Formats: sequence, structure tokens, C-alpha cells
Amino acid sequence: MRLSLDELCEMARRCRSDIVRMTNAAGSGHPGGSLSAIDLMVALYGTNLRFRVDDPNWEDRDRFILSKGHASPAMYAVLHQMGVLDETDIMGFRKSGSVCQGHVDMSWTDGVDFSGGSLGMGMSFGLGCAIAAKMDNSRRNVWVMIGDGETQEGQVWEAAMAAAYHNASNLKVIVDKNRIQNDDFVEVQMGIGDIASKFSSFGWEVKEVDGHDMASVVDVIDWAVTYRKGPVTIVAHTTKGKGVSFMEDNPAFHGKAPTDQELELALGELA
Repeated sequence: MRLSLDELCEMARRCRSDIVRMTNAAGSGHPGGSLSAIDLMVALYGTNLRFRVDDPNWEDRDRFILSKGHASPAMYAVLHQMGVLDETDIMGFRKSGSVCQGHVDMSWTDGVDFSGGSLGMGMSFGLGCAIAAKMDNSRRNVWVMIGDGETQEGQVWEAAMAAAYHNASNLKVIVDKNRIQNDDFVEVQMGIGDIASKFSSFGWEVKEVDGHDMASVVDVIDWAVTYRKGPVTIVAHTTKGKGVSFMEDNPAFHGKAPTDQELELALGELA
């Protein structure tokens, strides 16, 4: 079922509340990059991703590869809102034995298609999934989300070159360009230049979008689904910590959970 724009925006709001609640309960986690990515993920799951809630391991489903696996709160929040995970699951985030581990792990969590850890691996994994889908004569698409800081990893560009060479037209990459990585702003750590032009130079079709304008995000996802001349990149301009004023554009909240007082403030803003 395709959700309306109002429904998508409301789902994203609930996901943001889940993100700050679960990281607060764990006392750790990565809220900033989860909040920047959530509009994009909600738009994808709520409109175009071929996915069965009652059968999350359906073989012919589309794949979603969260290469920036530390943004697991976003993944769990979406799966919670979709009905795959329940409240107890997400509030067990980062606790021993929980299905919601610190980084996404396909061996622990229904609905997760990639085990994240070191950055840079998701595009190669996604390319393998895309080639396998073509070998199976399957119509499934493979979506990979990477961070802009992650593009500092050489493996990303090896995969980009290989995807164009193999004409992986079912491979769709979303770059969550929130401009902040683990220690500071990306341009301070190591400037990456024009990501869109870089992907284009590797033979990819590229579009840029405001990653928090839900209507624009839905439009570009619709376009990516139908584009079949080669691999696609969506460069989404986002804000780290989007939706919580004191987290927005704040490198401190890349990997820091909100305190109880901060949680109360955040939930008030997200109400």
C-alpha cells in the first residue's frame, strides 16, 4: 500500500521519536545520522519498496542495504512502524540478546538485509545482490544507503566503477549527505568534493534532492524505480539530527545519546 504525503510525514515524525527514545534508553547509539536519513527511508518503504511485513524474508523482495550501519536506530524505527518489530524490540536497543543490535545485523533482525560494521562495504554487497537478481531474472531492485563521509572509502568507488561496467540498472544508491562524520564536519576531516559529479563521471545517472522535502524525495524515488539505463545515485542534502533543534548540525550527536532531560526536550519538539 502506498502512503500519502501526510501519512509519510507522520510516520517520519513517529520514527524520530522512536530514534531518540531508543538511544536514550540504551545510553548510547547514533541519533544524528539516523535522524538525517529517516525521511528518505520512510519515503522508500512507504511508497516503492517491494516488501512483505508478514514475510520479511520473502526471496523476491527488494533489498535495502544500510551501509552506514551505525544508523541502525533509523532502520529499527522504520521496521517498528511497518509492524515487523514491536515496542519491546526497539526499547531493547543495544542490550545483550536484543534483536536490535548496535549495528544492523541480518542474522539478528527480521527485515534487515545487510550486516553493517566497517563503512564502505554496502555498495559492493548491494552490487552483488543486484547482479544476483539479474541472474535470477528477478524484478527486484537493490537500494543502498551510504553516508557522505563514507565516500572517503576507496571501496565505494571500486563498486561504482564495477556497477557501471556491469550495467547494474537495478542498483539504486542514496547518499545521505548530512556533511558530518564521526569526529567533525566532513570538509574538516577530508573534503570529498562534488559527490554528484563523481558518480556521474563513473557512468551513473544522478539526481540531487532536498532529503527532508517529502514530496521531492518521493518524486525522485519514483524516478529511480523506473530508470533502467544503468545504476542510479540520489544525492540527498540532509541535516544531521534533523527535527531536534539541539542535535541539528551538531557533530557531538553523531554518536551520543540524549540524556533524560534532552529526551524530554526532543520529544516535546517532535510532538
